[in-house]
Amino acid sequence: MENMYLTRKVIRKLPGAIMKTVPIPDPEIIEGFGCRSQIGNICRESGFDTVLILTDRRLCDLGYLQAVEKSLESEGIRYEMFDGINTEPRLEYIETGRSIALGSNAKCIITIGGGSVMDTGKMVASGCRLKHLPVDMFLQKFLIVPGKSLPVIAVPSTAGTGAEVTVGAVITQRNGGKFASVIVGLDVHTVFLDSELTLRAPWNITASCGIDALSHGLEGAVADVKSSEEDIEKSRRCVRLVLENLPKLKKHPEDIAARGAMCLAANLGGNAINKQLAGYVHAFAHSIGAKYHIPHGKAIAMCLMPVLRSQIDASAGQLSELAHFCGFNSVDALFNSLESLIALCDLDLDGSIVAPEDFKELSIDIAKDSVNYSAPMTFPRRQILSILSEINKQK
Repeated sequence: MENMYLTRKVIRKLPGAIMKTVPIPDPEIIEGFGCRSQIGNICRESGFDTVLILTDRRLCDLGYLQAVEKSLESEGIRYEMFDGINTEPRLEYIETGRSIALGSNAKCIITIGGGSVMDTGKMVASGCRLKHLPVDMFLQKFLIVPGKSLPVIAVPSTAGTGAEVTVGAVITQRNGGKFASVIVGLDVHTVFLDSELTLRAPWNITASCGIDALSHGLEGAVADVKSSEEDIEKSRRCVRLVLENLPKLKKHPEDIAARGAMCLAANLGGNAINKQLAGYVHAFAHSIGAKYHIPHGKAIAMCLMPVLRSQIDASAGQLSELAHFCGFNSVDALFNSLESLIALCDLDLDGSIVAPEDFKELSIDIAKDSVNYSAPMTFPRRQILSILSEINKQK
């Protein structure tokens, strides 16, 4: 554990420096309720005469694919569909998707769904350029795609992960374990932020996705990475959009403008992941979520404030600027607003599940995971244990 602390202290700038060498997608962003009906036009203009649609059965049953199919058919675009991505991304899904794409000579992969569909689609698009490799060989820390991947048109159905633009993909291995890859050469051609797809989401899904997006913006805003002013502002906008619009959806879930704003917030959060990485909020949430099988958004909500408060001295200046950007006169006022929002989400944050007898194991996992990120400081073991204790006391 002490060695991990020293390792992170020494290489804390390295993850951010490495990510600056990875080509980041710069897709066209199309926003608006029902905007996915423009997909056929984009495919025609781009020369994508044959495409593969990757999605899940639930979205098909809700009728959300009909507008896409009609759009493609009206422009004479041939398409195949694989709607079997009904769990977290798996190698089997990538294998099937690649086989269909290569068999139909698809010129583009259209992904419609949540983070699992997005990650699967990114790997399928990459795998089509690596046709000589078995899919098990895709599980590399940096998956290098010669030239670029097959183009991806992404239509997220949730407003949280930002996976439609991130170069990372988390895949479930055949033994059930998870593996995270960074795709070098990912080509995301167009992103459709269609708020209609999020309209029927129940409050707990809307809330947990919103908190996930919020965490991406927050950690991006305080990251120990040299960022452009544009990227810093995008992270701050992500935070402000969530603070302003997520409470509106608690009272008025059919507020189309607020739904659209949350889609944009998630997308801006994805930019933060690409450019500024995550931090200890995610290191804690990943470890706690994996240990106790807690959904990611809920785990983030449990960890967010204890981690932010523990690193407040190291990020005081950045937090002050963020508070001002969001319309608050102090960091305390910003924190009060964040705490109120988390309470509003009703995610049942009973921290007693994080048992003291597991603290040692969790602290090791958290320290290991943190090496991949750009947090504003390095937590020693005693501080990690102290934060776990705070999480345990939450009700």
